[in-house]
Amino acid sequence: MADLRFFDCKGPFTAGELSALSGASLKGDSMLIIDNVTSLDQAQSSHVSFLDNRRYIDDFEKSQAGLCLIHPDLVDRAPKGMSLLITETPYMAYAKIARAFYPAQMTPSRISEHAHIDTSSRIGEGVCIEAGAHISENVIIGDRTWIKHNAVISKGVKIGNDCIISSNVTLSHSNIGNSVIIHPGCQIGQDGFGFASGPEGHVRIPQLGRVIIHDHVNIGANTAIDRGAGPDTLIGAGTQIDNLVQIGHNVQIGMGCVLVSQCGISGSTKIGNYVVIAGKAGISGHVNIGDGVTIAAKAGVMNDIAAGLTVGGFPAIPQKAWLRQISAVRKLVKNKK
Repeated sequence: MADLRFFDCKGPFTAGELSALSGASLKGDSMLIIDNVTSLDQAQSSHVSFLDNRRYIDDFEKSQAGLCLIHPDLVDRAPKGMSLLITETPYMAYAKIARAFYPAQMTPSRISEHAHIDTSSRIGEGVCIEAGAHISENVIIGDRTWIKHNAVISKGVKIGNDCIISSNVTLSHSNIGNSVIIHPGCQIGQDGFGFASGPEGHVRIPQLGRVIIHDHVNIGANTAIDRGAGPDTLIGAGTQIDNLVQIGHNVQIGMGCVLVSQCGISGSTKIGNYVVIAGKAGISGHVNIGDGVTIAAKAGVMNDIAAGLTVGGFPAIPQKAWLRQISAVRKLVKNKK
C-alpha cells in the first residue's frame, strides 16, 4: 500500500462510485466503503485490488480484499464475501480507480527567487519554477508547466502547457508539446553522434536539427535523445519511453509507441505508429520499422521490418522462425550429448 508520507490519498469511495468511474459492473454491496488500493496479498476488507495476470489466481483466491476488479471468466473463483467489479479490461479499470485515489499532483504556482530566469523568456500562467532551475534567453514556457530543481532549459527552447520537467533535466534545441513528462536526468537536444572519419582523424559534423516532442509523451529517467543533424528528431504523440533509452539523431518515432529500458535506436531510423521495442533491443541506423511491430528483448534489428510483425533474435527475424531456430539448436546439442 502507498506510503502516505509520499502520496496523498483522496479516498474513501463507495464501491458504487468506483464502479461508475471505472465502467466495471458491480456484484456486491454498492455502499461498501473502500479507503485505498493495494495488491491482492496485502489487501484487507476496506481495500480494492485487481487480477489481470492469471499467474496470480492463487493470490486472488486467498485475498482478503473487500472489492476486486476481475475478468468475467474468473468470477466463480472469487473468495466468499468479496464484492467484485467485473470488466473485460481489469487493469485499465484499475488504472482509472488508482488515479481517483491518487490523482496527479497539481502544479504549484510559484517561481523561486533562487531560480535564474532570463528576462527575454516568456513564462505562462500558473507556472512553477523551483530553486536552482536555469531558464536561458528566449525560452517559452506554457501555462501550468512545472520546472523542477536544477533543470537547465537552454536558449530558444519551447515547452507547452501542463508539462513536468523534472530535476537535473537538460533541454536544448527542442520544441516540447503539451502534457509531456520528462523524468529526472534526461538529456534532450544534445549533439548527435555524427562525424566524418579519415586519415586525419574524426571530424565532427555540425548537428543543425532539433528535437520535436509531441503531446502526451512520457520520457523515463536518464534517457538521451539527440537532436537531428539536419532533419529533426521526432517523437510522436502518446509515446511512452522507459528509463535509460538512447535515441539517435534524425530518428522519427510515430504515435503511441512503447520503448522499454535500455533499448537503443541508431540515427535516421524511422519507426511507425504503435511499435513496441522491448528491453535492450538494438536497432541499427537507416532502417524502417512498420506500424504495429513488436521487437523482442535483446533483439538486434539490422533490416527493415514490415508492419505488424513480431521479431526476435540477432539478427532479428520473425519470432516464430527465431523460436524454431532456438528449438533446433537445443535438439542438436541434446543429440550431440
